[in-house]
Amino acid sequence: MQFNDNMPIYLQIADRICENILSGKWGSDCRIPSVREMGAEYQVNPNTMMRSYDYLQQKNIIYNKRGIGYFVSPGSISLILEDQRKKLIDNDLPQMIKKMLLLGFSREDAIEAVRKEFDSIQQEKQNENQ
Repeated sequence: MQFNDNMPIYLQIADRICENILSGKWGSDCRIPSVREMGAEYQVNPNTMMRSYDYLQQKNIIYNKRGIGYFVSPGSISLILEDQRKKLIDNDLPQMIKKMLLLGFSREDAIEAVRKEFDSIQQEKQNENQ
């Protein structure tokens, strides 16, 4: 996995785990790979991996069955969606709007550009599902 220098590695791994849950790879009450297995997969120290698991456990996205492993918490999808949407609106959107303003986009141009991209990606997803 390629890591971004702008964000701690444990958070990037936590985001990847959340993507696996959102995509349906790991469902509710599904056992997820162990700290050591995931550490080997992402080529990171088990302590970094443990930090990711602790972070997700604090957010009630995963839970630990002592001696058995970590599992996806029921209701984790709604928690992830709420958290990801908040991050998008609080962090990514303001940066995108600032850049668009810097590049001279009008409000209408920006809205139209987002609408076109949204429609294009939505169409791609529909084509994939057929």
